[in-house]
Amino acid sequence: MKYKDEIEEVYRFFTEVGIINQLISTKLETLLPDRMTATQFGILGHLVRRPDGETPLQLSKAFQIPKTSMTHMLAGLETKALITLEPNPSDKRSKIARSTSRGEQFLNESMQRMSKALQPVLDDLGHEPFANSLTHLTRIRETLDKERD
Repeated sequence: MKYKDEIEEVYRFFTEVGIINQLISTKLETLLPDRMTATQFGILGHLVRRPDGETPLQLSKAFQIPKTSMTHMLAGLETKALITLEPNPSDKRSKIARSTSRGEQFLNESMQRMSKALQPVLDDLGHEPFANSLTHLTRIRETLDKERD
């Protein structure tokens, strides 16, 4: 009986995380211009943190979406001059996606807007629930990440 209760608690946990993700993604998308999606924003953030860039295949694996979908999203980011797609010097059949300075500026400005939009949540809950949860969430993510590899 205890095992069943523990499993139900794990399911409840992931349900809450999923709902939180949906709510925050929707809030983010209302703050992003040009109908940019939360996934495209995540890709841009990923590339800003990796100045050497990544291939579309690497990105599709990191975001766990089909390569064709990733290629489409990257094309949209490139059209907005937020990233560049350049030939991959080590594999002429692929490309390397890199953030541009405009992309980094866009990311920073969007994060500032998001910070302002989240201020009421922070005012209501305080910093503690986030700080206290972060270590556990990181461990869960790292464990799940190992499982997918």
